[in-house]
Amino acid sequence: MSLLDGIGRALVIAPHPDDEVLGCGGTMARLADMGREVHVAIVTRGMPPRFDPADVDAVRKEAKAAHDLLGVRETHYLDLPAAELDGIPHSRVNEAISGLVARLAPDSLFLPFIGDVHVDHQLIFTSGMVAARPRGGAYPARIYAYETLSETNWYAPYVTPAFCPNVFVDISAVLPRKLGAFQCYGSQVQSFPDERSVETLEALARLRGSTVFRAAAEAFVLVREVG
Repeated sequence: MSLLDGIGRALVIAPHPDDEVLGCGGTMARLADMGREVHVAIVTRGMPPRFDPADVDAVRKEAKAAHDLLGVRETHYLDLPAAELDGIPHSRVNEAISGLVARLAPDSLFLPFIGDVHVDHQLIFTSGMVAARPRGGAYPARIYAYETLSETNWYAPYVTPAFCPNVFVDISAVLPRKLGAFQCYGSQVQSFPDERSVETLEALARLRGSTVFRAAAEAFVLVREVG
C-alpha cells in the first residue's frame, strides 16, 4: 500500500502561487488521476503598492491553468498579505487556515517546510499545525511537509531545521505534467541556472527519484500519521 492509497481528500497549502506545483505538482496529478479530491489553498495575495493588481490577476489566471492541468478539484484563495504575514496578528493566519481545514476536512495535509527561508512559509507551517491539532474526531490523519526550490534549501541547515525527506512519491509518469504546470506560471519561470527554472525542477525530481531507484519523485517529510 502506497502513501497515495490512503488519501481520499488532500489539501495542499501554498504560501504563494506556484509553491504548490514546485512541491507537490506530481503528487497532485497522481491523486487526481486516481479519482481523489485535491484542493489547493493559496494563502497570500500581493497587495498594492508592493504588487501591481494587474500582475496579481495575471498570476491567478496562471494558477488556474496549472491547476486545471493537474486535475485540482478547487483552488481556495485566503487573501492574506504576501510577504507581510509577520506584520499582522498571527491569529488571522491561524483563523484563515483553520477555517478552511475545518470546512474541507481533508484526511491529508501538505504544508511548506518550517525550515524554508521565507517567513511566510514558516508562519504558514505553524498555522497549518494549529489547524491540524488532534482534537475531536475530525482532523487530518496525515501531515506532510514539502520542499520548495529557492526556499527550502536557501536557509541555514546547520542552524535551522534541515529538510531530511523520509517519504517519496514516484512521479515518473506525471513529470511532464508537473513541468507543464510550472510552465503555466510564465511570470514565475526563470532561465536556467536559476533555481526557479524548468531544468532545475526536473533535475530535483530526477535526484529525488534516483534516491529511491525511480525515474522521478517528489520528497516529503512525514510530520504526523495517525492510523
